[in-house]
Amino acid sequence: MKKKNIGLFLLVIMIFTVIAGCSSASNGKVKLAYVAWDSEIASTYVVKEVLETKLGATVEMLQVDAGPMWAGIADGSADAMVAAWLPSTHAAYLEKYGSKIEDLGPNLNGTKVGLAVPAYMDINSIEDLKNSDLAGTLSNRIIGIEPGAGIMTTTEKAITEYGLNDYTLLESSSAAMAQELQKAYDNKEPIVVTGWTPHWMFANMDLKYLEDPKGVYGADEQIHTMVRQGLKDDMPNVYKFLDQFEWTAEDMAKVMVEVQGGKSPEEAAKTWVENNPDKVNAWTQGVEL
Repeated sequence: MKKKNIGLFLLVIMIFTVIAGCSSASNGKVKLAYVAWDSEIASTYVVKEVLETKLGATVEMLQVDAGPMWAGIADGSADAMVAAWLPSTHAAYLEKYGSKIEDLGPNLNGTKVGLAVPAYMDINSIEDLKNSDLAGTLSNRIIGIEPGAGIMTTTEKAITEYGLNDYTLLESSSAAMAQELQKAYDNKEPIVVTGWTPHWMFANMDLKYLEDPKGVYGADEQIHTMVRQGLKDDMPNVYKFLDQFEWTAEDMAKVMVEVQGGKSPEEAAKTWVENNPDKVNAWTQGVEL
């Protein structure tokens, strides 16, 4: 009889242990989803740094593509992301998952997306790309990033809208795109890439957006913070901090440039947080530290 009671007691302990291990809320672990775009690496690592050093949380970083990032917040397998480009770039994802996630609003205003070229190229509009001689010098390619990224979908639409039938949108990665651009820029060669700001490449190179008279890429955008439903109840301090997280394109660019210069994302984020106590204090105001 005594052995049965001990066995039952151990079983209850095991059940509670398993339940605790399955709940990120109960052990203070925060799961952040992000795409390996330079801009999102900067913002997500700064959020991670504040969560760990100011809120004492354990952070798990989930690097995924844009689609799984949104899906992860919607199904609760991730707690938050700070990389929703709206209203245009990620409009399809918002339409698909919007009812299953919570939008905490913009964390950065004044972003822009479009087709970018080096300033030394003698073209100014997407319409100019229809010139067949120019298309030849570009090897009939527009250098893109990861498949599934909103800017890739928009660029496919731009190719159709502007009749750029001679072009292929080359799938790549944001890092490979930037490397290809830097190589062409150093050699003063023509190139067209899918571009967005803030991004370190605009700080390091003299680039320009091609005019978009048809408005395919939309106007200026914002980057929003999205969290899973229930986060407010499970992790009220994490929720409050994320709700108050907001910075500028200049802030983000400083982190990106440091990473591009050789620092790790962790080091660059730590430096930024240490150098900007007033902003960090504003983000954590009212949070139990």
